[in-house]
Amino acid sequence: MTDDQLLYIKAHLDEYNEMLRDKGPEHIIRFILSSSKRPILTSNFGPYSASLIHAVSKQRNGIPLIWCDTGFNTKQTVNFAKRIEESLPIDLKRYQPRKRYSEDELPSESGEAFQNFVNDVKLEPFKRALIEHNPDVWFTNIRRGQTAYRDTLDILSLTSDGILKVSPFYYWTDTELRGYLSQFNLPNEFIYFDPTKPKSNLECGIQFK
Repeated sequence: MTDDQLLYIKAHLDEYNEMLRDKGPEHIIRFILSSSKRPILTSNFGPYSASLIHAVSKQRNGIPLIWCDTGFNTKQTVNFAKRIEESLPIDLKRYQPRKRYSEDELPSESGEAFQNFVNDVKLEPFKRALIEHNPDVWFTNIRRGQTAYRDTLDILSLTSDGILKVSPFYYWTDTELRGYLSQFNLPNEFIYFDPTKPKSNLECGIQFK
């Protein structure tokens, strides 16, 4: 594919989402990578995250994996990220906040202080990553049923900056993901904490990009 073909996909998202609806993640990833010069993928190293990392790295080695490390990750998450980095051909890029908070400084779950906190520990590092990598494609592991906002999306969507966001496992269930991890002998980790999402059905803001 050429740049023009990537632009065509962006202009005809409904058509391509329908076409890809019954395709497997490997097909979706391979199809999109054929038109992408600067892909990235993101991960929080939460549950089932190894699925996307494995699926993308099978198609192309060394794609930058953006990890916005809030500074509040559990020991298990940090060890899990290290295990993934050592076992899969990825290029892990760890972005940490320029402004650090202690546990005593965690704000309540609403209000201006909380929004400032989310911006400092999650959104600003992600903006920095986007500036540095200037991606044309962003692979993410969001799925239908996770949040009300994510239910409005599809396999392919566009960010406010015009980046093609690709969610190869969008229609997959937890059961199907467990099967994928088992098939490829991939690890999983459920002991995970994100201070920017006090409830699992809320957004931290990155997906609004």
